[in-house]
Amino acid sequence: MRIAAFNVENLFDRARVFNGPEKDAHKDVLDAHAELNKLFEHEVYTDADKARMLELIDQLGMLKRDEGRYTRIRKIRGLLISRPRAPKVPYIKAKGRSDWVGWCELRTEAVDEVAIANTARMIRDLKADILAVVEAESRPVLLSFQDLMVDRLGLDEAYRHVMLIDGNDGRGIDVGLATRNGYPIGNMRSHVDDLKPDGHRIFSRDCPEFEVTTPGGETIVVLPNHFKSKYGGNDPVSKAKRLAQANAVASYYNRLIADGFENVVVLGDLNDTPDSPELAPLLADTDLKDVCEHPNFTEFEFNVDNGNRGIGTHGLGNDDDKIDYLLLSPALFDKVTLGGLERRGVWPGSRPPRWEIYPELEEKHHAASDHHAIWAEIDI
Repeated sequence: MRIAAFNVENLFDRARVFNGPEKDAHKDVLDAHAELNKLFEHEVYTDADKARMLELIDQLGMLKRDEGRYTRIRKIRGLLISRPRAPKVPYIKAKGRSDWVGWCELRTEAVDEVAIANTARMIRDLKADILAVVEAESRPVLLSFQDLMVDRLGLDEAYRHVMLIDGNDGRGIDVGLATRNGYPIGNMRSHVDDLKPDGHRIFSRDCPEFEVTTPGGETIVVLPNHFKSKYGGNDPVSKAKRLAQANAVASYYNRLIADGFENVVVLGDLNDTPDSPELAPLLADTDLKDVCEHPNFTEFEFNVDNGNRGIGTHGLGNDDDKIDYLLLSPALFDKVTLGGLERRGVWPGSRPPRWEIYPELEEKHHAASDHHAIWAEIDI
C-alpha cells in the first residue's frame, strides 16, 4: 500500500497573490490582509484602529471600492466604510465588530493551464493508493480534476473514492482524501466545530478522520491536516493556533489508539518545522513517527554544498523548509518498505536546478505547487 500527502495549493482557482510569476513579490499584500482582518475583530474601533484600517485599505487598492487587485472586502451586513463624493474623503463608519459582518478576503483567479497539468503529473507519478490532498477547492473540483487527469494524461485508472468535507476556510482550501479501488472510505468524523477554551474554532480548515479498508481487510485511520499558516506573520496568535491544533490532533490520535486502532496516519501541511514548540504535542508527546526518520526513506540529496539532507518539503527543499509530514503509528512505521519525496513538478531553482523536473516545467509559474509531495510504501 502506498500513502501520500500533497498540498496542491488549489487545483483550478488560486489566490491571485500566489498565482503567476509575481507571486513572490507580494508579502506586503499578505501582511496587510492579515493585519486588516485582525483589526476588524476588535470589539471597539478606536480612532487609531480606524486610521490604520484606512491606511491598509488604501494600500490594498480598496479605498474607492470594495475590490482591489488582490483582495476584496466581503460584506454580509452592516456598513464598514463610507465613501462620500469628493471633496469629502472615505471614513470608517462602523464603531466596532458588532456594527457589521464581513472580512477581507484574497481574490482568486484561474491557475495556469500548464501548472494544472503538472499537478496532474505529480499525482499520477505518486501512484498512491491513499492520497491526502491539501488546499483542494471542493469534492466536485476533485472529481473534475480526475476527469482532466484521465483525458489529458490518459490514465487507465482514476481514484475510485473521493471525499472532502467543507472546512472553516471560506477561500476553498480544504483537505480531502482520494483512494483507489479496493480501498473504500468507511466511517468519517469531522472536527470543524471543535472549540478552544476561548470559544474560537480550533481548525482553520478541518482535521477529518477517515477509516479506510485495505484489500486485505485492515483498517487504516487517516487524519489529513492543514495547520495555520505563517503567511501574514508568525506572530503569537499564529503560533498559539498551531499549538492548539497540534494538541487537538494528538488527542484524537491517542483516543484512536486507546480504542484499538493500531494503524493511524496523521499527514499533510503542518506549516512548521520539526523543532518547533508548536508541533511538539504531535512529534514529541505521542508515539507517532515521522516517515522521514525511517531507514527506508530515500532522502533525495541534491546538488548543494551546505550540508542539506534534502528532506525539505517546501520551496527549494532545504532542511529548514520541512513543513509537510507523514506521521505513522508504530504498527505502520515498522512496516515501511520505501518512502520519499516527489518533486518533479516543483520549481527547482535555476543555478543549477536542484532536482529533475518535468520537461513542461519551463517557468516558475508552471509549477504544480510550492510543496513537495511526501509518500511511503507500507507492507500491509
